[in-house]
Amino acid sequence: MKHGELDEALADTIKALGMPEWPRRFSALVKGLAAFDNLIVIAYHGERRPAVLYREYTDPVVYLPMDSQYLGGAYLLDPFYREHLKGDVRGIRRLMDVAPDHFRRTHYYNNYYKQTTLLDEVAVFANITENVTLTACFGRDRSSGKPFGKREIQALRQNELTLSALMEAHWRGYRPEGEAEAAPAPLGQRLREALEREHDIRLSPRQAEVALFILRGHSSLSIGLHLDVSAQTVKVFRRQLYAKCNISSQAELFALLMPLFARLTEKG
Repeated sequence: MKHGELDEALADTIKALGMPEWPRRFSALVKGLAAFDNLIVIAYHGERRPAVLYREYTDPVVYLPMDSQYLGGAYLLDPFYREHLKGDVRGIRRLMDVAPDHFRRTHYYNNYYKQTTLLDEVAVFANITENVTLTACFGRDRSSGKPFGKREIQALRQNELTLSALMEAHWRGYRPEGEAEAAPAPLGQRLREALEREHDIRLSPRQAEVALFILRGHSSLSIGLHLDVSAQTVKVFRRQLYAKCNISSQAELFALLMPLFARLTEKG
């Protein structure tokens, strides 16, 4: 899109703020910077279940697992969700730039993400309140069959604060249902309680923490850096975790914990 056309698209987006057609105007603006196959706007509410505010797509298969699997608990393992939890996040994030080092080896990636046929994903982050983060996720899937190019990523980064500000202006009045309710306990604590209640498995806080790091795609080295321990110590924690859960692989850990995540998010 030429400069004059981009300026016109920006003006149209500004004029549509607060109106039902605004997401479509915003979509057209971003397409002038980087063509995409799909777009979904997700509102993250602290550690509660997120909500979808808008979506569009070329191939409907891309969002088939969204409502049942992603919103049903898989989001807890998503790199963009982890970015939200950092707080006060704005601007552009490319999924593979923020994903853990072993993300592509995880069962989350192979059992959920591959179903979507997504090849690349970039999100614009915006903040509405201290606990509410919006992400507009622009994806490339099998429709185009290729990831974003360097020039497209550069164009998005050059306009990232404008895009974030537009989202914040349009959704400034957004508040999630149940916002006044007390925040849920930390995920690790809820997971430990659920494992003990449903499987009579008693994990220490550190073992539960390691379990979550493993499922999100962190290597032993990466986990060690986060916990300030050696990779060898992490391997000890992993062996203890697997022994207590009577499992021997990440696949079995995923199968054990994912049903719990779904029930935890129903309450959170």
